[in-house]
Amino acid sequence: MRSVIDELETRNRLARAQRGDEEAFAQLTAPYRRELQLHCYRILGSLQDAEDLLQETLLAAWRGLEQFEGRSSLRAWLYTIATNRCLNALRDRGRRPQPVAGAESGQHPAGSVAEIAWLEPYPDSLFEAVADVAPGPDARYEAKESIALAFVSGLQHLAPRQRAVLVLRDVLGFHADEVAEMLGSSPASVNSALQRARASLESRVPAARDRLAMPLTVADRELVGRFADALQRDDIDEVVAMLTDDAVISMPPEPEWHTGREAIEAFLRARKAARGGPWRFVATSANGQPAFAYYLTDAEGWARSGLLVVGVRADGITSVTRFHEGLLDRFDLPERL
Repeated sequence: MRSVIDELETRNRLARAQRGDEEAFAQLTAPYRRELQLHCYRILGSLQDAEDLLQETLLAAWRGLEQFEGRSSLRAWLYTIATNRCLNALRDRGRRPQPVAGAESGQHPAGSVAEIAWLEPYPDSLFEAVADVAPGPDARYEAKESIALAFVSGLQHLAPRQRAVLVLRDVLGFHADEVAEMLGSSPASVNSALQRARASLESRVPAARDRLAMPLTVADRELVGRFADALQRDDIDEVVAMLTDDAVISMPPEPEWHTGREAIEAFLRARKAARGGPWRFVATSANGQPAFAYYLTDAEGWARSGLLVVGVRADGITSVTRFHEGLLDRFDLPERL
């Protein structure tokens, strides 16, 4: 009975919105805004860009609402607009990963985010608002897997259309015919693009390298806690002992990464010397992974200076990705301690 009432209310709001009622339109689209923003983030890799594209999507939906005939669900229609807006943005900006110079290694390690200069962290407070949205039956990735930094950065290496197809099919679980309609294509073309996208993504984010953002075990949490404590104390020997053999430190947008214990140890010792003083950590989370905002001293005390996102698996710490302070306004973190 409740579903029937909800359907009638939705139809009534749609009719009012199509007659120009902005409040009815806001009520119609409110349940989908967060998930549409997350969708744009997966495709674009940037929270700021995702927020901009969400606003473009809602504006386009408002302007085109009279043409919505209800042949698909409102949610699918909004995803169609959002996806195509993202593809237009990628085409206009011509943004694809390019080889970078100046890093210590001649080749990016699998799953590295070093080449994605525009990559931004996604606050878990935003992700949790849509984490319980059930994907369709064709989805291959769980919600936390599909928000992990390694996964999102891996997507950025795909051609834009392959990127969109993989997210729509394997993350959101839309059927091939639905995706074909969204992209103005055929199911055969969608399936072909999907196979190429899967092969390319799996070559960059192999399952054996990283569990992405699966739920942390008690042992994982203990390891991350000990790692953060040692790093905050600048006990570099202890930090290095907790790293995996293939651990990576990267710092987008800087074209720099360090792979393996020896290289990371040298980097940490150099940074400690350059910093010349202590730092403090505040625990948070980003992209479904443990993270720590770090604070450095200035004339007025402790100032928020950046974010460290940590990757972990059973045999140790696999990655540390540092983001600069300017990307932390969306996080519920104090600017000063």
